[in-house]
Amino acid sequence: MKSNISHRSHCSNERMIHTFKKRFWICLLLTIPLLESILDSSYKFQERIAFPGKIYFLFSIATTIFLYGGIVFLRGSFNELRNRSPGMMTLVTLGISIGYIYSTATIFGLQGKLLFLELATLIDIMLLGHWIEMHAISTAGKSLRALTKLLPTKVHKLSKDGTISDIALKDLQKNDTVLVKPGEKIPADGIIIKGISTINESMLTGESIPVAKQKNNPVIGGSVNGEGTLTIKVEKTGSESFISEMIKLIYSAQQSKSHTQTIADKAAVYLTIIAMISGIVTFCIWTIFFHESISFALERTVSVMLITCPHALGLAIPLVVTVSTSLAAKHGLFIRNRTAFEQARKLNIIVFDKTGSLTTGNFSITNTMLISKKYRTDEILSYASALASQSSHPIAKAISESVASSKKIETAVSIPGKGIKGNVDGKEIALVGYSYLKENQYDFDNQKIAHLEQEGKTVVYLLINHTLIAAVALADTLRESSKETIETFKKMGITCIMITGDRSLTANWVGNKLGIDTVMAQLLPQEKVEKIKQLKRKDTTVAMVGDGINDAPALTEADIGIAIGTGTDLTIETADIILMRSDPLDIISIYRLAKSTCNKMMQNIAWATGYNIIAIPIAAGMLYKYGIVLSPQWAAIIMSCSTIICAINAQTLSMPAHRHHP
Repeated sequence: MKSNISHRSHCSNERMIHTFKKRFWICLLLTIPLLESILDSSYKFQERIAFPGKIYFLFSIATTIFLYGGIVFLRGSFNELRNRSPGMMTLVTLGISIGYIYSTATIFGLQGKLLFLELATLIDIMLLGHWIEMHAISTAGKSLRALTKLLPTKVHKLSKDGTISDIALKDLQKNDTVLVKPGEKIPADGIIIKGISTINESMLTGESIPVAKQKNNPVIGGSVNGEGTLTIKVEKTGSESFISEMIKLIYSAQQSKSHTQTIADKAAVYLTIIAMISGIVTFCIWTIFFHESISFALERTVSVMLITCPHALGLAIPLVVTVSTSLAAKHGLFIRNRTAFEQARKLNIIVFDKTGSLTTGNFSITNTMLISKKYRTDEILSYASALASQSSHPIAKAISESVASSKKIETAVSIPGKGIKGNVDGKEIALVGYSYLKENQYDFDNQKIAHLEQEGKTVVYLLINHTLIAAVALADTLRESSKETIETFKKMGITCIMITGDRSLTANWVGNKLGIDTVMAQLLPQEKVEKIKQLKRKDTTVAMVGDGINDAPALTEADIGIAIGTGTDLTIETADIILMRSDPLDIISIYRLAKSTCNKMMQNIAWATGYNIIAIPIAAGMLYKYGIVLSPQWAAIIMSCSTIICAINAQTLSMPAHRHHP
């Protein structure tokens, strides 16, 4: 749904760019005849350019420019006043309306100076400024629109009889089977049912290195197939697809107001009030105290209101939000909650769950200890792998996936709570835990095995024909970048804590290995929430990093909830920020991007408001006795330049390198 809204928003934005561009060029051409007043005064033509009804001709041109070019500002001011939030459009409308009404009255009898040229050039400059602004916004949203172009238009559908037919992407259905040739884009989210290849997912996850894929591995629609031919079963299409979820998240984040935006909005309202009051005061001072002409006072009034326009302030934050959100998404970081994202810059404590965050959540064999020397290590592991393949237990699955086995399995029976036994290649094999050995009175020196358990490893034992042959140790493997992540945060002065439901031995081993400040183990989900509450206090910002499922309550309780290693699941409602890649270093990227984003916001706010301190007095005529007068055209140019500076500053926001230590 939101992706459709995003598309409509993009189309509307493109129409607005075209509207401002068209109106600017037409109004600019219509302004040329009005330049006659400059030629008269600057070049002292001996013979004035005169013809019957000339003044009414100029009046008709000015009226056309006012109505055709100024209509966008008139409509905008109407909407602002209807919503009781007068702003930039209201000020521009006041400026051009005052100039037009005063000049019209001058034509029909009022003594004064025509301001048609000032009116026309003012509208030209404002149209040009808006055209540039809308183009900047459009440029900032390109990465979001690029996502919709990642999918191919044609798909090779594989029928049950083996025939291949090319169909349109829109006709692809869930559970269809498709063929993806080398170099082609994958048309939809699915599972590989045949083939081996590497897949480039950089546009979707930010992972620059192609990922190796084989049978039963998931693939994402829009990623690019490498050197192999793949047969894929479609699992998600349309609004359910990963790309659609990405667009929804990015669009939602870009539309949400940040805390800084709220401050900017309030400042814009006050600035509008200041502009109106300053304009009235300026007019009164020049007419009452200095006895200047009404036309001169009106010029100063319009200049003041224009230069005080909160246009740049209104654009200062939204553009930074758009750029930062798109930038984050391009690198596999999805912001659901703008306020929480901005809070990340004030991070004091970061809390990690262990499994799935600092570790992969996948067990692998780390040690094999021979208790009997009747068999070689490779033979032992082959027997263990063959038997383990018959069990769905995570430890058994880890053994079978770690070692390939050609042994023939004849029977296999589970021993509830203790292991599995069976007949492999004519031998009675058992893969059991320590409780089984103790119960059946197996005696052996377990000092070395006890040392492995102190490291947090899980140990299982292999029996062949009822004889204890070996012990196999397994552990949940640490993520490659976990240690670097912890070290970097500690160098930044941020406290690193680990809370986990795992046993203390395992948790402490992981904590010591990574250099974590505090380890809290054997905690239930509700106990994790209580720990987060205890850590949160005044002037302390706490982030929680978890897998987004088991840690949902703790993610919600933390000031910033970060879900890591979520694969293609972007529908986690409890997380404020979702990291596509299973890389803890991306948390550092979020922290640094939050700081850079807020710096850009404050720079834009400072510029958008600060220049008024100098500009308002000059526009009011403070330097008039020195021959320096700021005309409405120049006031509009300066105000537009301020807006453009904010837009350019937002565009310079870049993704900080997370592997660079501070």
